[in-house]
Amino acid sequence: MGVIMAANIYERLAEHLDNLPGGFPRTESGVEMRILRRLFTPENAKLAVRLTLIPEEPRVIARRAKIPVEEASQRLEEMVKAGLISGVYPKSKSPLYMAQQFLIGFWEGQVNRLSRELIQDFEEYLPFYTEQNIGPGVPQLRTIPVGKSISTQTEVMLYEQAEELVRTHKTFAVANCICRQEMRIMGKGCEKPEESCLSFGTAAKIMVRTGRGRPISMEEALAILRHAEEIGLILQPSNAQRASFI
Repeated sequence: MGVIMAANIYERLAEHLDNLPGGFPRTESGVEMRILRRLFTPENAKLAVRLTLIPEEPRVIARRAKIPVEEASQRLEEMVKAGLISGVYPKSKSPLYMAQQFLIGFWEGQVNRLSRELIQDFEEYLPFYTEQNIGPGVPQLRTIPVGKSISTQTEVMLYEQAEELVRTHKTFAVANCICRQEMRIMGKGCEKPEESCLSFGTAAKIMVRTGRGRPISMEEALAILRHAEEIGLILQPSNAQRASFI
């Protein structure tokens, strides 16, 4: 009976994730369910299905999950530190918690905690995920043009520059690139720097709070951007008016 109940909660979690904007399409092999079982305990899965994309206080989530507020608070914070959900920490107010989708979301939250088995499951699932998840919606990422002249007669008008985007923020953090980290673990690494993912504002605070990144100054953030441009990396921020990461 316990095994059946555990299987049911992972089915509910998969359905819950599939209803989020990023989707979580199902496969015949069930590899997506292996990913969920590796990352979520049955207890955390039960709580995760009670979260929405609206940040809420633990008491609200506890009432929905029918568990004590103290238990909800502890488990929610543990799930934030495990990279499974998002936390928001307003000054002089209770922390707020919200659901995270698979990509870009709790998969990136596994940086610095990857295993070969988890990577293999992800690599098996990713082609199916990207094929099934292409839709007419707003893309999660955009690309920043580099403000340099190139050998062409076409004049390019820049929409924005990465430096201008960074200067709109006051709090910064840098973390390892989960993609390069994944390839290094699998013996397919490259010479590009692993510590290269920038985050800003609340996102930066969460990266530092959970130990997935370290705080940096604006000057270091700009230096990382300049180095990325020099070695031919593409700068991609979140597709929002006020980007939370590059």
